[in-house]
Amino acid sequence: QEQLVESGGGLVQPGGSLRLSCAATGSRFRTNAMGWYRQTPGRRHDLVATITHSGDTSYADSVKGRFTISRDDAKNTLYLQLSSLKPEDTAVYYCNYISKILPWGQGTQVTVSS
Repeated sequence: QEQLVESGGGLVQPGGSLRLSCAATGSRFRTNAMGWYRQTPGRRHDLVATITHSGDTSYADSVKGRFTISRDDAKNTLYLQLSSLKPEDTAVYYCNYISKILPWGQGTQVTVSS
């Protein structure tokens, strides 16, 4: 059964960095585009970064230049490097496919606060 498990969140001061990981099970990971999403209370899941199966990336304007998405197909793992973090980046972060998304997992909480 396909599953996505996020990890790596935490409490960080403004300007700090974190690296999120997403471990995927199943055979679909290596041939599909993936994305990192984030959600704050009362809002939908917003897509912040995507990566195609060939490694092409795109970012929401709000994170461009600060976040970097990458993938390791040998490990079936997706990453998101967060840098120059701002309080408005505080959210629960999720990974998922871009199409035929799976049910949302637990995500990983990122809190940016001094």
